[in-house]
Amino acid sequence: MAYEKTAVKSDAHPSLQLKHQTVNPQTFPGFSLGGLKKRFPYQLILETIPLDFTVVICTYNGADRIPDVLECLRWQLNTNHLKWEIIVVDNNSQDHTADVVRQYQKDWSYPYTIRYTFEPQQGLAHARQKALDIARSPWIGFLDDDNLPSMLWVRKAHEFAQQHPEVAAFGSRLRGLFDSEPPANFERLAAFLALTNRGNRPRRYFPADKILPPGAGLVVRRQAWLDSIPTDTTMGIRVRKRDVADDLEPLLHMQRDGWQIWYNPAMRVLHKIPASRLTRQYLASLMRGIGLSRYRTRMLSVFGWKRPWMFVAYSLNDVYKIMKHIFKYRLKVWTDTVPACEMILYFYSFISPYYFWQQKLVKLWENRLQAITKPAVTTDNQ
Repeated sequence: MAYEKTAVKSDAHPSLQLKHQTVNPQTFPGFSLGGLKKRFPYQLILETIPLDFTVVICTYNGADRIPDVLECLRWQLNTNHLKWEIIVVDNNSQDHTADVVRQYQKDWSYPYTIRYTFEPQQGLAHARQKALDIARSPWIGFLDDDNLPSMLWVRKAHEFAQQHPEVAAFGSRLRGLFDSEPPANFERLAAFLALTNRGNRPRRYFPADKILPPGAGLVVRRQAWLDSIPTDTTMGIRVRKRDVADDLEPLLHMQRDGWQIWYNPAMRVLHKIPASRLTRQYLASLMRGIGLSRYRTRMLSVFGWKRPWMFVAYSLNDVYKIMKHIFKYRLKVWTDTVPACEMILYFYSFISPYYFWQQKLVKLWENRLQAITKPAVTTDNQ
Protein backbone atom coordinates (compact mmCIF):
# COMPACT_ATOMS: atom_id res chain seq x y z
CA MET A 1 0.00 0.00 0.00
CA ALA A 2 1.37 3.42 -0.99
CA TYR A 3 1.30 6.28 1.45
CA GLU A 4 1.76 10.01 0.91
CA LYS A 5 3.05 12.78 3.12
CA THR A 6 1.44 16.17 3.34
CA ALA A 7 4.08 17.98 1.28
CA VAL A 8 1.97 19.24 -1.65
CA LYS A 9 3.56 19.27 -5.10
CA SER A 10 2.80 21.78 -7.81
CA ASP A 11 0.57 19.30 -9.62
CA ALA A 12 -1.53 18.61 -6.53
CA HIS A 13 -5.27 19.10 -6.26
CA PRO A 14 -6.18 22.72 -7.15
CA SER A 15 -8.02 23.03 -3.84
CA LEU A 16 -4.68 22.73 -2.04
CA GLN A 17 -2.85 25.10 -4.37
CA LEU A 18 -5.53 27.81 -4.29
CA LYS A 19 -6.53 27.63 -0.66
CA HIS A 20 -8.67 30.56 0.49
CA GLN A 21 -8.58 32.22 -2.96
CA THR A 22 -11.77 34.21 -3.51
CA VAL A 23 -13.86 33.60 -6.59
CA ASN A 24 -14.55 36.35 -9.10
CA PRO A 25 -18.33 36.95 -9.18
CA GLN A 26 -18.06 37.37 -12.95
CA THR A 27 -17.52 33.60 -13.15
CA PHE A 28 -21.31 33.42 -13.24
CA PRO A 29 -22.49 36.55 -15.09
CA GLY A 30 -25.80 37.86 -13.84
CA PHE A 31 -25.86 35.53 -10.85
CA SER A 32 -25.10 36.89 -7.40
CA LEU A 33 -26.53 34.90 -4.52
CA GLY A 34 -25.65 37.65 -2.06
CA GLY A 35 -27.37 40.32 -4.14
CA LEU A 36 -30.50 38.27 -4.65
CA LYS A 37 -30.74 37.60 -0.92
CA LYS A 38 -30.86 41.34 -0.26
CA ARG A 39 -33.68 41.94 -2.72
CA PHE A 40 -35.80 38.80 -2.25
CA PRO A 41 -36.30 36.06 0.35
CA TYR A 42 -34.18 33.99 -2.04
CA GLN A 43 -32.89 31.61 0.62
CA LEU A 44 -36.47 30.64 1.48
CA ILE A 45 -37.12 29.80 -2.16
CA LEU A 46 -33.92 27.76 -2.41
CA GLU A 47 -34.83 25.70 0.64
CA THR A 48 -38.03 24.45 -1.03
CA ILE A 49 -36.37 23.24 -4.25
CA PRO A 50 -35.70 19.48 -4.40
CA LEU A 51 -32.09 18.60 -5.19
CA ASP A 52 -30.18 15.72 -6.78
CA PHE A 53 -27.37 15.38 -4.24
CA THR A 54 -26.26 16.65 -0.84
CA VAL A 55 -22.72 16.69 0.53
CA VAL A 56 -22.61 16.64 4.34
CA ILE A 57 -19.51 17.59 6.34
CA CYS A 58 -19.76 16.70 10.03
CA THR A 59 -17.19 18.56 12.10
CA TYR A 60 -16.11 19.08 15.68
CA ASN A 61 -13.64 21.92 16.31
CA GLY A 62 -12.75 21.80 12.62
CA ALA A 63 -12.13 25.49 11.96
CA ASP A 64 -8.59 24.77 10.76
CA ARG A 65 -9.52 21.68 8.74
CA ILE A 66 -12.80 22.45 7.05
CA PRO A 67 -11.49 25.10 4.59
CA ASP A 68 -9.55 22.42 2.67
CA VAL A 69 -12.71 20.32 2.30
CA LEU A 70 -14.74 23.28 1.08
CA GLU A 71 -12.00 24.20 -1.40
CA CYS A 72 -12.16 20.68 -2.84
CA LEU A 73 -15.93 21.01 -3.21
CA ARG A 74 -15.51 24.44 -4.79
CA TRP A 75 -13.57 22.83 -7.65
CA GLN A 76 -15.95 19.98 -8.48
CA LEU A 77 -16.12 19.30 -12.23
CA ASN A 78 -18.95 18.24 -14.55
CA THR A 79 -21.74 19.05 -12.11
CA ASN A 80 -23.47 21.74 -14.19
CA HIS A 81 -26.43 19.44 -14.81
CA LEU A 82 -26.84 18.67 -11.09
CA LYS A 83 -28.74 20.53 -8.41
CA TRP A 84 -26.77 19.93 -5.23
CA GLU A 85 -25.85 21.50 -1.92
CA ILE A 86 -23.28 21.41 0.87
CA ILE A 87 -24.36 21.10 4.52
CA VAL A 88 -21.87 21.70 7.32
CA VAL A 89 -23.01 20.15 10.60
CA ASP A 90 -21.25 21.80 13.53
CA ASN A 91 -21.30 19.13 16.25
CA ASN A 92 -21.04 21.41 19.29
CA SER A 93 -17.68 22.90 18.33
CA GLN A 94 -15.92 25.15 20.83
CA ASP A 95 -13.73 26.95 18.28
CA HIS A 96 -14.59 29.43 15.49
CA THR A 97 -15.96 26.83 13.04
CA ALA A 98 -19.20 28.79 12.63
CA ASP A 99 -17.31 31.96 11.69
CA VAL A 100 -15.23 30.10 9.09
CA VAL A 101 -18.31 28.61 7.43
CA ARG A 102 -20.20 31.91 7.46
CA GLN A 103 -17.28 33.63 5.76
CA TYR A 104 -17.40 30.99 3.03
CA GLN A 105 -21.15 31.52 2.70
CA LYS A 106 -20.60 35.25 2.34
CA ASP A 107 -17.96 34.86 -0.39
CA TRP A 108 -19.61 31.90 -2.17
CA SER A 109 -20.61 32.68 -5.78
CA TYR A 110 -21.59 29.24 -7.03
CA PRO A 111 -25.09 27.95 -7.86
CA TYR A 112 -24.79 25.18 -5.25
CA THR A 113 -25.16 26.54 -1.74
CA ILE A 114 -23.39 26.06 1.58
CA ARG A 115 -25.74 25.58 4.52
CA TYR A 116 -24.71 25.63 8.16
CA THR A 117 -26.48 23.87 11.02
CA PHE A 118 -25.60 23.34 14.67
CA GLU A 119 -26.10 20.04 16.51
CA PRO A 120 -25.58 20.47 20.27
CA GLN A 121 -25.75 16.77 21.13
CA GLN A 122 -22.24 15.36 20.85
CA GLY A 123 -21.67 12.34 18.62
CA LEU A 124 -21.35 11.43 14.97
CA ALA A 125 -24.70 9.62 14.92
CA HIS A 126 -26.50 12.76 16.11
CA ALA A 127 -24.68 14.97 13.61
CA ARG A 128 -25.57 12.70 10.70
CA GLN A 129 -29.19 12.43 11.80
CA LYS A 130 -29.39 16.22 11.89
CA ALA A 131 -28.16 16.36 8.30
CA LEU A 132 -30.65 13.73 7.19
CA ASP A 133 -33.48 15.71 8.75
CA ILE A 134 -32.72 18.88 6.77
CA ALA A 135 -31.27 17.51 3.50
CA ARG A 136 -33.38 18.08 0.39
CA SER A 137 -32.05 15.34 -1.87
CA PRO A 138 -32.52 11.56 -2.13
CA TRP A 139 -28.75 10.93 -1.95
CA ILE A 140 -26.36 12.16 0.73
CA GLY A 141 -22.57 11.97 0.61
CA PHE A 142 -20.77 12.12 3.96
CA LEU A 143 -17.30 13.63 4.26
CA ASP A 144 -15.25 14.11 7.41
CA ASP A 145 -13.51 17.42 7.97
CA ASP A 146 -10.17 15.75 7.16
CA ASN A 147 -11.32 14.30 3.81
CA LEU A 148 -10.22 15.77 0.46
CA PRO A 149 -12.51 14.50 -2.32
CA SER A 150 -11.29 14.43 -5.91
CA MET A 151 -12.63 16.97 -8.40
CA LEU A 152 -15.00 14.33 -9.84
CA TRP A 153 -16.25 12.97 -6.52
CA VAL A 154 -19.75 14.48 -6.66
CA ARG A 155 -20.20 13.60 -10.34
CA LYS A 156 -19.06 9.98 -9.87
CA ALA A 157 -21.19 9.56 -6.75
CA HIS A 158 -24.34 10.74 -8.51
CA GLU A 159 -23.63 8.60 -11.58
CA PHE A 160 -23.19 5.46 -9.48
CA ALA A 161 -26.40 6.18 -7.58
CA GLN A 162 -28.38 6.50 -10.81
CA GLN A 163 -26.90 3.31 -12.25
CA HIS A 164 -27.61 1.17 -9.16
CA PRO A 165 -31.22 1.61 -7.96
CA GLU A 166 -30.90 -1.43 -5.69
CA VAL A 167 -28.11 0.13 -3.61
CA ALA A 168 -28.63 1.83 -0.24
CA ALA A 169 -25.03 2.94 0.32
CA PHE A 170 -21.63 2.84 -1.34
CA GLY A 171 -18.15 3.78 -0.21
CA SER A 172 -15.23 5.63 -1.74
CA ARG A 173 -11.65 4.68 -2.47
CA LEU A 174 -9.62 6.28 0.33
CA ARG A 175 -5.87 6.83 0.45
CA GLY A 176 -3.87 8.25 3.31
CA LEU A 177 -2.16 11.64 3.35
CA PHE A 178 0.25 11.35 6.28
CA ASP A 179 2.04 13.96 8.38
CA SER A 180 4.64 11.38 9.44
CA GLU A 181 5.80 7.91 8.49
CA PRO A 182 3.33 5.20 9.57
CA PRO A 183 4.65 2.38 11.77
CA ALA A 184 5.94 -0.83 10.19
CA ASN A 185 3.20 -3.08 8.76
CA PHE A 186 0.67 -0.27 9.13
CA GLU A 187 -1.32 -1.63 6.18
CA ARG A 188 -2.75 -4.26 8.56
CA LEU A 189 -4.44 -1.47 10.55
CA ALA A 190 -5.17 0.92 7.66
CA ALA A 191 -8.83 -0.07 7.29
CA PHE A 192 -9.50 0.87 10.92
CA LEU A 193 -8.47 4.46 10.09
CA ALA A 194 -10.90 4.61 7.15
CA LEU A 195 -8.29 3.87 4.46
CA THR A 196 -9.93 1.59 1.92
CA ASN A 197 -8.59 0.47 -1.44
CA ARG A 198 -10.41 -2.61 -2.71
CA GLY A 199 -9.26 -2.45 -6.31
CA ASN A 200 -10.23 -0.70 -9.51
CA ARG A 201 -13.62 -2.32 -10.05
CA PRO A 202 -16.90 -1.76 -8.23
CA ARG A 203 -17.79 -4.59 -5.89
CA ARG A 204 -20.65 -5.49 -3.61
CA TYR A 205 -20.21 -6.03 0.12
CA PHE A 206 -22.07 -9.26 0.82
CA PRO A 207 -23.25 -9.99 4.40
CA ALA A 208 -21.12 -13.15 4.47
CA ASP A 209 -17.97 -11.07 3.84
CA LYS A 210 -18.26 -9.41 7.28
CA ILE A 211 -16.72 -6.21 5.90
CA LEU A 212 -18.30 -2.84 5.14
CA PRO A 213 -17.09 0.55 3.89
CA PRO A 214 -16.07 3.28 6.36
CA GLY A 215 -18.24 6.33 6.92
CA ALA A 216 -15.68 8.71 5.39
CA GLY A 217 -16.65 9.23 1.75
CA LEU A 218 -19.84 7.19 2.18
CA VAL A 219 -22.92 7.94 0.05
CA VAL A 220 -26.33 6.80 1.32
CA ARG A 221 -29.88 6.70 0.03
CA ARG A 222 -31.73 8.99 2.41
CA GLN A 223 -35.00 7.05 2.44
CA ALA A 224 -33.26 3.72 3.05
CA TRP A 225 -31.49 5.24 6.06
CA LEU A 226 -34.69 6.72 7.48
CA ASP A 227 -36.60 3.46 6.99
CA SER A 228 -33.93 1.12 8.36
CA ILE A 229 -32.05 2.94 11.11
CA PRO A 230 -33.48 3.14 14.65
CA THR A 231 -33.05 6.36 16.56
CA ASP A 232 -30.65 4.90 19.16
CA THR A 233 -27.75 4.01 16.86
CA THR A 234 -24.96 5.56 18.91
CA MET A 235 -22.82 3.04 20.77
CA GLY A 236 -21.40 5.33 23.43
CA ILE A 237 -17.81 4.15 22.85
CA ARG A 238 -15.53 7.08 22.08
CA VAL A 239 -11.81 7.48 21.42
CA ARG A 240 -10.54 11.00 22.06
CA LYS A 241 -13.92 12.56 21.26
CA ARG A 242 -14.34 10.40 18.14
CA ASP A 243 -17.13 7.84 17.83
CA VAL A 244 -16.01 4.26 17.30
CA ALA A 245 -17.99 1.85 15.09
CA ASP A 246 -20.86 4.30 14.47
CA ASP A 247 -20.09 3.85 10.76
CA LEU A 248 -20.95 0.16 10.82
CA GLU A 249 -24.27 0.04 12.63
CA PRO A 250 -26.38 1.99 10.07
CA LEU A 251 -24.95 -0.10 7.22
CA LEU A 252 -25.71 -3.32 9.07
CA HIS A 253 -29.31 -2.23 9.60
CA MET A 254 -29.75 -1.43 5.91
CA GLN A 255 -28.05 -4.64 4.85
CA ARG A 256 -30.31 -6.62 7.18
CA ASP A 257 -33.34 -4.99 5.53
CA GLY A 258 -32.24 -6.34 2.15
CA TRP A 259 -30.47 -3.30 0.74
CA GLN A 260 -27.17 -3.67 -1.09
CA ILE A 261 -23.90 -1.99 -0.01
CA TRP A 262 -21.20 -1.35 -2.64
CA TYR A 263 -17.69 -0.02 -3.18
CA ASN A 264 -17.16 2.57 -5.93
CA PRO A 265 -13.47 3.10 -6.82
CA ALA A 266 -14.30 6.04 -9.10
CA MET A 267 -14.99 8.13 -5.99
CA ARG A 268 -11.50 9.01 -4.76
CA VAL A 269 -10.78 10.66 -1.43
CA LEU A 270 -7.54 11.60 0.32
CA HIS A 271 -7.80 11.12 4.08
CA LYS A 272 -5.48 13.36 6.09
CA ILE A 273 -3.89 11.42 8.95
CA PRO A 274 -2.02 13.62 11.47
CA ALA A 275 0.99 12.29 13.33
CA SER A 276 -1.05 12.07 16.53
CA ARG A 277 -3.16 9.27 15.03
CA LEU A 278 -0.12 7.17 14.20
CA THR A 279 1.15 6.94 17.77
CA ARG A 280 0.98 3.68 19.63
CA GLN A 281 -1.18 5.28 22.31
CA TYR A 282 -3.84 6.45 19.85
CA LEU A 283 -3.88 3.23 17.81
CA ALA A 284 -4.16 1.12 20.96
CA SER A 285 -7.05 3.25 22.18
CA LEU A 286 -8.75 2.96 18.79
CA MET A 287 -8.38 -0.84 18.74
CA ARG A 288 -9.79 -1.05 22.26
CA GLY A 289 -12.87 0.95 21.26
CA ILE A 290 -13.45 -1.09 18.11
CA GLY A 291 -13.00 -4.33 20.04
CA LEU A 292 -15.53 -3.31 22.71
CA SER A 293 -18.10 -2.50 20.01
CA ARG A 294 -17.71 -5.89 18.30
CA TYR A 295 -20.45 -7.76 20.18
CA ARG A 296 -23.12 -5.25 19.20
CA THR A 297 -22.11 -5.09 15.54
CA ARG A 298 -21.78 -8.87 15.35
CA MET A 299 -25.23 -9.50 16.80
CA LEU A 300 -26.90 -7.05 14.42
CA SER A 301 -26.34 -9.53 11.60
CA VAL A 302 -27.58 -12.50 13.68
CA PHE A 303 -31.27 -13.21 14.24
CA GLY A 304 -32.94 -14.16 17.55
CA TRP A 305 -32.48 -17.85 18.34
CA LYS A 306 -29.03 -18.00 16.71
CA ARG A 307 -27.48 -15.42 19.02
CA PRO A 308 -26.55 -17.73 21.95
CA TRP A 309 -24.83 -20.11 19.54
CA MET A 310 -23.05 -17.32 17.70
CA PHE A 311 -21.93 -15.84 21.02
CA VAL A 312 -20.15 -19.12 21.79
CA ALA A 313 -18.75 -19.38 18.24
CA TYR A 314 -17.41 -15.82 18.25
CA SER A 315 -15.90 -16.26 21.72
CA LEU A 316 -14.06 -19.42 20.69
CA ASN A 317 -12.86 -17.75 17.52
CA ASP A 318 -11.54 -14.78 19.52
CA VAL A 319 -9.64 -17.10 21.86
CA TYR A 320 -8.20 -18.91 18.85
CA LYS A 321 -7.05 -15.59 17.32
CA ILE A 322 -5.42 -14.54 20.60
CA MET A 323 -3.50 -17.80 20.97
CA LYS A 324 -2.47 -17.86 17.32
CA HIS A 325 -1.30 -14.24 17.50
CA ILE A 326 0.83 -14.87 20.59
CA PHE A 327 2.36 -17.99 19.05
CA LYS A 328 3.14 -16.19 15.78
CA TYR A 329 4.60 -12.93 17.11
CA ARG A 330 5.76 -13.90 20.62
CA LEU A 331 7.57 -10.91 22.19
CA LYS A 332 6.57 -8.62 19.31
CA VAL A 333 3.06 -8.68 20.75
CA TRP A 334 4.43 -6.37 23.45
CA THR A 335 7.23 -4.53 21.63
CA ASP A 336 5.95 -3.77 18.09
CA THR A 337 3.10 -1.31 17.55
CA VAL A 338 1.02 -3.17 14.96
CA PRO A 339 1.12 -6.67 16.55
CA ALA A 340 0.40 -5.08 19.94
CA CYS A 341 -2.61 -3.21 18.57
CA GLU A 342 -3.92 -6.35 16.88
CA MET A 343 -3.62 -8.17 20.20
CA ILE A 344 -5.62 -5.42 21.90
CA LEU A 345 -8.31 -5.72 19.23
CA TYR A 346 -8.64 -9.50 19.70
CA PHE A 347 -8.68 -9.28 23.50
CA TYR A 348 -11.33 -6.56 23.71
CA SER A 349 -13.40 -8.30 21.03
CA PHE A 350 -13.43 -11.33 23.34
CA ILE A 351 -14.65 -9.33 26.35
CA SER A 352 -17.05 -7.14 24.33
CA PRO A 353 -20.17 -9.19 25.26
CA TYR A 354 -19.51 -8.66 28.95
CA TYR A 355 -18.85 -4.97 28.41
CA PHE A 356 -22.11 -4.66 26.45
CA TRP A 357 -24.13 -6.39 29.19
CA GLN A 358 -22.46 -4.28 31.87
CA GLN A 359 -23.38 -1.10 30.02
CA LYS A 360 -26.97 -2.30 29.69
CA LEU A 361 -27.20 -3.04 33.41
CA VAL A 362 -25.65 0.29 34.36
CA LYS A 363 -28.10 2.16 32.12
CA LEU A 364 -31.03 0.17 33.51
CA TRP A 365 -29.92 0.89 37.07
CA GLU A 366 -29.47 4.61 36.35
CA ASN A 367 -32.96 4.81 34.85
CA ARG A 368 -34.48 3.03 37.85
CA LEU A 369 -32.57 5.25 40.27
CA GLN A 370 -33.66 8.36 38.42
CA ALA A 371 -37.29 7.23 38.55
CA ILE A 372 -37.06 6.59 42.29
CA THR A 373 -35.35 9.87 43.17
CA LYS A 374 -37.42 12.05 40.84
CA PRO A 375 -39.40 14.51 42.97
CA ALA A 376 -43.15 14.03 42.94
CA VAL A 377 -45.22 16.62 41.09
CA THR A 378 -47.29 18.69 43.50
CA THR A 379 -49.94 21.36 43.14
CA ASP A 380 -49.30 22.79 46.59
CA ASN A 381 -48.78 26.55 46.32
CA GLN A 382 -47.04 26.84 49.66
